[in-house]
Amino acid sequence: MEGKQLKKLMVGMALTATLATAVTPGFGSIGGNQGKAYAATVTYKVTASKLNVRSGAGTTYGIIGSVVKGQTLSVMSKSGSWYKINYNGRTGYVSSNYVQASGTATPPAESTTYTVTASTLNVRSGAGTNYAAIGSVTKGQKLSVVSKSGSWYKINYNGRTGYVSSDYVQVSGTTTAPTTPPAESITYTVTASTLNVRSGAGTSYAAIGSVTKGQKLSVVSKSGDWYKINYNGRTGYVSSDYVQASATASPKLVVDSFKTLGNAQQVILVTADNYDTKSAKIQTFEKVDGKWKQVLTANGVLGQKGFALSKKEGDMESPTGKYTIGTAFGRYANPGTKLPYRKITANDVWVDDSKSSLYNTWQQKPANGRWTSAENMVIPAYDYGFVINYNESRTPGKGSAIFFHVGTNYTAGCTATSKEQVVSILKWLNPEKNPVIIQSPVSELDKY
Repeated sequence: MEGKQLKKLMVGMALTATLATAVTPGFGSIGGNQGKAYAATVTYKVTASKLNVRSGAGTTYGIIGSVVKGQTLSVMSKSGSWYKINYNGRTGYVSSNYVQASGTATPPAESTTYTVTASTLNVRSGAGTNYAAIGSVTKGQKLSVVSKSGSWYKINYNGRTGYVSSDYVQVSGTTTAPTTPPAESITYTVTASTLNVRSGAGTSYAAIGSVTKGQKLSVVSKSGDWYKINYNGRTGYVSSDYVQASATASPKLVVDSFKTLGNAQQVILVTADNYDTKSAKIQTFEKVDGKWKQVLTANGVLGQKGFALSKKEGDMESPTGKYTIGTAFGRYANPGTKLPYRKITANDVWVDDSKSSLYNTWQQKPANGRWTSAENMVIPAYDYGFVINYNESRTPGKGSAIFFHVGTNYTAGCTATSKEQVVSILKWLNPEKNPVIIQSPVSELDKY
């Protein structure tokens, strides 16, 4: 099936290589070109008489081989003063001090780190908890992320493909490279009845296996007429002449079908499987250039008795509905939110006395007869949070002090999640984008 490639490759197998920017679906080049295999015309030649190839970016890593003066390298990216290269079908690193780069571009800097935040995080065979666990990673471990699918990261795990929940992975990076990997939106399908997988980008390389018609491939990058793929946990190459690349539409977001958002450009969606569960899923969405984008997914909790059919004071249930967002607050300095921010003092309380004219308002002690009961605000749950503008008419007995705050067990009627996520959401919220929060069982989302 590869006969017509042979002549091309025999002519072009000079010691010149081109950097191929990864075509992990959606990445494109650092500046865009989403879904394209973009080859940059840069050559990387060894200048030292002999240069060690190491297993990592530093002299503390083991030597896995060497390259010689004048040899052209297949460079994938740059990390500090080290080039990450393809070396005999595996990944290696060489010092950039002994490599001459010539051309019009440089490889992207590896500056985004993905770190596990959970004590133990399952690695699954697919993007969902219904898939089997194939192993685990631990807190502080750095992950090799390939792409993102919904709320799951696709990773390289001990030489094979795995998936971890993005809720328990911290992303850090400072360059123009994406801080989160893009959604997988390109499919690569084999069109030949049988297609050899080779150890290098050419028919002169040994066949290490084969794929069959209709099989989907995990493509890493493109080099000339060859796709570099993940093949049974190792690197392989297949002729691009017998692979069909097709873009698929991004999955429709739940907010795309909402009809009641008005001019809101930011939405916090809090959902539960039913009215009686205290466990919730928290998602945030933002409208960018007229299209909704998902920003965050996190686990959260509701009132001890779940959602309320009809909220009442003291029922330990969280109200359903769509609400605007009020003042942000906390026991510490403003963490960086654009919302109006109020630092809690020792005298701050929220009045929950239905008979008081100050019912469902933020006040300061002493009461001096103005109320008979009020909630103390100086508590760890209120380290950070914001007011959900529920019962703004202050109807007696309908419920008070409904907040979004810190918590991981259950609440008395608020919505809560981890402190890290609360701060993240506070920093993201922008009053100029008219944010709203929607709270609902999944079965009733069609109301919105």
